[in-house]
Amino acid sequence: MAPATLGAWPDKSGTEFAVWSSRAGKIELCLFDANDREITRLPMARGEGGVFQLHVKDVRASMRYGYRADGDYDPARGLWFDPDKLLVDPYAVAIDRPYIYDARLVTRRGEGGDTASLMPKAVVTALSEALPIAPLLFQPGGSIYELPVRAFSMRHPDVPKKDRGTLRALSHPAVIDHLRKIGVSAVELMPVTAKIDERHLPPLGLTNAWGYNPVTFMALDPYLAPGGIADLRAATDALRKAGIGVILDLVFNHTGESDEHGPTLSLRGLDNLAYYRHEPDGRLVNDTGTGNTLACDHPAVRDLVLASLRHFVRQAGVDGFRFDLAPVLGRDGEGFDANAQLLAAMRIDPVLSSRILIAEPWDIGPGGYQLGRFGSPFLEWNDKYRDDVRRFWRGDSGMVGRLATRLAGSSDIFADEQQSRSVNFIAAHDGMTLADVVRYEKKHNEANGERNRDGHDENLSWNHGVEGESAEPRIVGERVGDQRALLATLFASRGAIMLTAGDEFGRSQCGNNNAYAQDNELTWLDWDERDETLENYVAALSALRRNSSALRDTTFLTGQPRDGDGSADVAWMMETGLPMDETAWNDPDRRRLTMVLASMAGVGRIAVLVNGDRRSSTFVLPLRDGYRWFDALDQDASAEGWRLVEGRAVAFMIEREADAGEAR
Repeated sequence: MAPATLGAWPDKSGTEFAVWSSRAGKIELCLFDANDREITRLPMARGEGGVFQLHVKDVRASMRYGYRADGDYDPARGLWFDPDKLLVDPYAVAIDRPYIYDARLVTRRGEGGDTASLMPKAVVTALSEALPIAPLLFQPGGSIYELPVRAFSMRHPDVPKKDRGTLRALSHPAVIDHLRKIGVSAVELMPVTAKIDERHLPPLGLTNAWGYNPVTFMALDPYLAPGGIADLRAATDALRKAGIGVILDLVFNHTGESDEHGPTLSLRGLDNLAYYRHEPDGRLVNDTGTGNTLACDHPAVRDLVLASLRHFVRQAGVDGFRFDLAPVLGRDGEGFDANAQLLAAMRIDPVLSSRILIAEPWDIGPGGYQLGRFGSPFLEWNDKYRDDVRRFWRGDSGMVGRLATRLAGSSDIFADEQQSRSVNFIAAHDGMTLADVVRYEKKHNEANGERNRDGHDENLSWNHGVEGESAEPRIVGERVGDQRALLATLFASRGAIMLTAGDEFGRSQCGNNNAYAQDNELTWLDWDERDETLENYVAALSALRRNSSALRDTTFLTGQPRDGDGSADVAWMMETGLPMDETAWNDPDRRRLTMVLASMAGVGRIAVLVNGDRRSSTFVLPLRDGYRWFDALDQDASAEGWRLVEGRAVAFMIEREADAGEAR
């Protein structure tokens, strides 16, 4: 049986059920009524290739079901078969309720009793006709907006209360207007598939707010998508009509079944040894830090991942995917391989090959840091960009050369290619918010219940002399100025750029750099108190980037002339207007830099003036006959070959023909 037919498929006479296990001695299909009562158990026939299947007449869409697998039980050897554990179909496209952690899900065989009452049930679903594969809305050099669905909309005053915290909120005109205002090319939705809380959270009164602890890969979390895949399809459609693509952040590196002390929910009970990687002595491999690691080199896992990705393209029309801890997708017993079968399959798959593919290029296993090694067409989260930009604006010495490398697309990382595959970001869900980077020198994760021991200790952040909130006007002004400088640097950088929701208007998490368990007002965006002046600045930066081919271009810079106005594609200058020389590049105290980019459309150059010093400075601009420089964010203002740039600020100048500028 082909992998595409695994799952539950209703037809004219009933439903075909199929599930895979290479080691189970017996698998039973369990059907449940609307009151959660188990109404029958039916033995499934083992067919070719380990596929257990059964056609049941008169079972229609909306029927609830689960599986029970029996066989050898010896956890020390990786065998967890226990017919008392109801298991969710790995290919389920809908479940009837969220997963809720319960210690009884962890009990050993013969000790805990039946778990059916504790478990969600898969729901037989008649899927809609597959969507045609739509052209990508997100293009190279575009702007990604990382968005946690629940936190984004829980406090949005314009979204109806019934839709807050769900995918339905993303279709609201006020939400779409905001995304269009700040020039979003694609939203990157943090995980929306069904997940379970880590076992240490319920005793602390906390829940997993981010969703990076999945159980079933196709079924959406009922909290976020009460209407299932139809909700995602509707949100994607509304966003696409506004010119905004949808990228799903998906987790195929581990599941919420965790280590040997975790719950048995699905894959573990069906075929633990096949679905998860193990050490030679039988222990679970933990390259993820979560207790288990998916065996993405196993055909069953590979087929499940590919089927999940195709499902979201065909049924929801998404533009692409971001893969959490992506080296796991290319791991086998020997380590990471960028040409591993799963990664290679994504590149050539007729459904997936045209989609955006983004790797988070690190895990915690041996050789887990793989930045720059995934190869085209994968884009990659670039933490070196984040760190170097933060170090420059924090005031670290000797950073001007590294800043230029990051502005230019990080050719040192993607050296074997002609275009940058970098996803540049200053802040992401994991770590401090943009506003907190300039407010806190230390993490403040006390609310997580782990005595502030969780989360990274080094944040490359600074606080302007006061840790946390301050009402002192000088400090407030300096912090806002630094946020503007960081944002301007981001929008001036070559490659894709990513902004995390709320950073455009100064959201804070009070210094918490690991807020995964804070499903509350600490992480919920405060729309009423947002800094609209900062938001308008981001909108202006976005419009400038969108209208400038030189800023959007992802081709690596060479210093040589290109098509357009005949200018070198880039010129690096000191504030005096002289070229940067070896002495300037190696000056540990240099804090100023000019990047002049040639237009790709023959309309004049654009200059990015970076003043990382606390003192204002006059920047001299290169002049050409028949051209004048104008402030790119206020094009009614022209400059006669120079521009005063305030301390710790970035300015943008655009070159236009003198007559064209005067005509304005």
